[in-house]
Amino acid sequence: MDFILDNHLQGLFIGICTFLIIGIFHPIVIKAEYYWGTRCWWIFLLLGLAGIAISLCIDNIVLSSLAGVFAFSSFWTIKELFDQEKRVKKGWFPKNPNRTYKF
Repeated sequence: MDFILDNHLQGLFIGICTFLIIGIFHPIVIKAEYYWGTRCWWIFLLLGLAGIAISLCIDNIVLSSLAGVFAFSSFWTIKELFDQEKRVKKGWFPKNPNRTYKF
């Protein structure tokens, strides 16, 4: 962390990590909807709330920022779960044959 701070790379590091966090959440949304549907949305709510709590407790601005990015990416995932269900309904993504759908 000292290397990042000493060379003024905080913004670049936060940007790269934000890109990676958002990129990781994309397949998580697809898999979560495939296996559990939209009923797992509360898990992402709890993750988001935990991320906010962690962000508020950390003094380091870089780590606090990354916890905030994680928190709001978790909140965004809730919306994306319901959007993913619509995409499955349209046939853009495969249905799980082991699940029953409400549509």
